This record gives sequence, structure tokens and C-alpha cells, in this order.
Amino acid sequence: MAAMDEIHLATLMRRMGIEALYPKRRLSKPHPGHQIYPYLLRGLEITRAGQVWCADITYLPMARGFCYLVAVMNWASRWVLAWRLSNTLDASFCIEALEEALVRYDAPEIFNSDQGAQFTSEGFTGLLQAHGVKISMDGRGRWMDNVFIERIWRSVKYEEVYLKGYESIPEARRELAAYFDFYNLRRRHQGLEDRTPDEVYWSTLQTQRTAA
Repeated sequence: MAAMDEIHLATLMRRMGIEALYPKRRLSKPHPGHQIYPYLLRGLEITRAGQVWCADITYLPMARGFCYLVAVMNWASRWVLAWRLSNTLDASFCIEALEEALVRYDAPEIFNSDQGAQFTSEGFTGLLQAHGVKISMDGRGRWMDNVFIERIWRSVKYEEVYLKGYESIPEARRELAAYFDFYNLRRRHQGLEDRTPDEVYWSTLQTQRTAA
């Protein structure tokens, strides 16, 4: 009976698009002609808002079809700085999210991502280099190198996406905008000592500017 219950649960989870947080096939595939950068975060204590940003792409199921979501996140505070939706995996929506983040916030010292073609593209890396940002990339197959943004995907999917079953990308865009406002401004995190990303981001940024 237990085995049958597990099979039934697995079937329901597949139908709903629910998945656990675990290593999986990457959505961003490497491009053989693009430069790969070394991982710069190993052993680094990340405590300040302006220190490290990161980005990742995830797959979002909808009532009919699917789309892709990219987010640019401040590592120390978990603040989602910018995001974009797309129905393709070209680099343009990732570059647009990065451009918005760089317009709205001071550039970080380091930017970390996986080795996917979207993040190794000349448009993406060139934008970072133009702002004097050091580029860091996860080791091949090392999903744990960018684990904090993987945890954001779990929150987005279980607290928002799976509950609503968006009918279209415009609906997904509207609902996700409201969710990320909640996530940044009101959702408290145990890993942030029960503070919100907003509180941690601005407090550490102020400390950083005072020290400078």
C-alpha cells in the first residue's frame, strides 16, 4: 500500500509540475565558443550588499505551455534585483534583467552564474566588464555553488507558481511582480535572522558606504 501511495503522489506531483530541490539537467547549456570564467566565491565571506550578485534561469509550468524565468539576486540579502520572463532561452531576456539591475543599483564587485550560454554570451559578460565587475562561474555540474538562488526558485514555485497555474505570460508577469514585491519587502527568512531581504540589503549597504 505504501508503494502505491508513493506512485500516486509522484503522479500528482508530475501533473502539477512540482519538483524537489536537487541537482538536475541545466536549462542553460554551455556554448563551446564562449569563454568560461573561474569560480571566485570559494571561501569568500559574503556579508555586504555591494559584494556579490548572482543569476539563474528556471522553468515555469503554466496551465497551457511554459515559460522561463531569470532573476538577478543580491547574494548577501537574497534581494531579487531584477527578473524577466521569456518563452525562449536566448540571451536577450537575461541581458535585459542585468541591464535593469545595473541601472537601479550600484554594480557589485563580483557576479556569479552557471556556465550557460546566456551568461557566457558576449552581450552579458561585456555588460559586466563595462561596469568593472569581476565574473565568476560555477564549476561544471556544481549546482550548490549557486544554492541561494536555487532556494529562491523553490520559494517562487511552491508559494506562487504551483498555486495559481498561470494562463498566459502576461498573467505570469503581473502575478510574479506582486510576489517579488512581497518576497523582497515582507517575507522574513530564517537564514537572514528573521529579517526581510529589504532590511538586510539596505542595512549592509549603509554600513558599506559608511565604512568607505
